[in-house]
Amino acid sequence: MGIRHAIGGAILVLALLAAGTGRAAEPAGPLVVVTSFPPAVFGRFKAAFEARYPKVRLFVRSKKTSAAISFIQERLNEPADLFWVSAPDAFEVLKETGHLQPAFVDDLAGPPHAVGGYPIDEPGGYYRGFALSGYGIAFNTDYLKRFGLPAPARWQDLRRPEYRGHLAITAPSRSGTTHLIVETILQGLGWTDGWALLLEMSGNLATITARSFGVLDGLVAGRFGIGATIDFFGLSAKATGASVDFVYPEGTAFLPASIGIVRRSPNPVAAQAFVDFLLSGPGQRMLFEAPISRLPVSPAAYADAPPGYPSPFDGALTAKGIRFDTRLSRQRYHLVNSLFDIMITYRLQVLRRAWLVVHQAEAALRGQDRPGLDDRLAERLARARALLTRVPLGDAAARDPEPAGAFTRHKPGIALPRVQADLEDRWRAAAQRNQDEALRLASGLLDALRRPLP
Repeated sequence: MGIRHAIGGAILVLALLAAGTGRAAEPAGPLVVVTSFPPAVFGRFKAAFEARYPKVRLFVRSKKTSAAISFIQERLNEPADLFWVSAPDAFEVLKETGHLQPAFVDDLAGPPHAVGGYPIDEPGGYYRGFALSGYGIAFNTDYLKRFGLPAPARWQDLRRPEYRGHLAITAPSRSGTTHLIVETILQGLGWTDGWALLLEMSGNLATITARSFGVLDGLVAGRFGIGATIDFFGLSAKATGASVDFVYPEGTAFLPASIGIVRRSPNPVAAQAFVDFLLSGPGQRMLFEAPISRLPVSPAAYADAPPGYPSPFDGALTAKGIRFDTRLSRQRYHLVNSLFDIMITYRLQVLRRAWLVVHQAEAALRGQDRPGLDDRLAERLARARALLTRVPLGDAAARDPEPAGAFTRHKPGIALPRVQADLEDRWRAAAQRNQDEALRLASGLLDALRRPLP
């Protein structure tokens, strides 16, 4: 009968018991956690928490971030106590729509806790950081050796032609983690240059996975060699013996993975106890366990870290970070995800073919020496590259809350807002026109360059 049936009879009793109680009350009853984390993370904490509080039965609703937000906002008859994901902008969405409790106000007295200038806890007490996340590049070291490929070190490396067919990423519309990676690139490099990188690296993609776990699974299995991902995927794979390594590029972001209590929580006592457990000494030290491999928010915890474990409180590491704008990321969350799908996810085959031809034409042009003629060919090739990296929306428009605020997640059977539908139609037509023209132009140039010199 599912979670709802298992919980149903206890909800009213727990609500009555919780009324007027404080943190001193003994946690008991069902506790529902809505999370995007994999079983390796939530399973370990579930077991440890239930061992600590044997009267609590913890249920997990495992969903990708966007679906978890919708579940909290729309499935109001379904019990939900805690929202537990990596993406800070997801918490901002739920805070603004009134779905989180300001449950931690009394916990946040004193100077704000921050890393790289970014607050770990939400100042109003609506959610708290329990771990820190960095975003970067994981790679299978055996795979790279087998194909004679260098290890990537920078975001810009992902556009290198030799990585064609060796790279993977998740669609940001299906992963809050990947949305943060995309936003990190856009904020670090700027809107125009950031999209140019994303569009060119798309030519190297072996696949776009349905969930962020798919990048790690494919790396470990050797189905591809390089993936843009969150740090704990790479660090946990390495710590558990896989031939996987991880690098933090310049221009990465270090952001809190957080937890908040849902406003309609039927068991706020157990919910608060779970948050307290995550932030306790034992809870923070559990983050070092190999299958989890996350960065604790407690500086004191790093005294027990494994040798060589990265610390976000190390200035050399945080110097690589950018000042991430969560407000901007939240404001244009669905707009950026939609633009990525229209330009990349649904155009992947054309993009892979177009970038292959452009790179081949560039290599052929470098091997020629025909003054005058080569200059004209180079201009045409630059035109093809410009078409492939053209974005049908400028930076100013992407920052404007009017169109961005109208965007929503695509849901089967639910009509999109008119402004979103109209913009998406225009973007779709522009992407097809630009990419098809770039392919035609580059193909003609490649044919001309391959003809024997007269």
